[in-house]
Amino acid sequence: MRMRAFQSADVNQMVSLFYDTVHAVNARDYTKEQLNAWAPQDEMDAKLINWEASFARNISYIAETNDEIVGFGDMTHNGYLDRLFVHKNFQGKGIATALMNRLESEARKIGLPTIETEASITAKPFFERRGYQLIEPQTIERKGITLINFKMSKRLVSE
Repeated sequence: MRMRAFQSADVNQMVSLFYDTVHAVNARDYTKEQLNAWAPQDEMDAKLINWEASFARNISYIAETNDEIVGFGDMTHNGYLDRLFVHKNFQGKGIATALMNRLESEARKIGLPTIETEASITAKPFFERRGYQLIEPQTIERKGITLINFKMSKRLVSE
């Protein structure tokens, strides 16, 4: 696996990876109705435009194997981990760990005291293993459908 910075040409593969992964991996914790609200097919075109701008603004990394994107993650310059997704066929291979190691390292380099995220039910155990603390469970609404996720944070520097 190779890790590199985001490039605009990546966005098509990233959006496809996101939709495929949400609908496959997160299906164990969310209903089909919830998955369709979280990752609706009719928003793919808008996501291509919005994500390209967002990833270009953020600290964004791509994990790839044989020129195929197998994961990605991004964080704002204020320490909000926006997205972390690993291809449905590459789960459990250390890709999310490698991406988070890189993002946390970058956060430390720019002096961020904490990283915050909103983790899905599926991702919560991963973040807990990395030392993220639960701030609060949240009920969010997308397209009139409610979903549960968890606001979490990790302190990067000691006081």
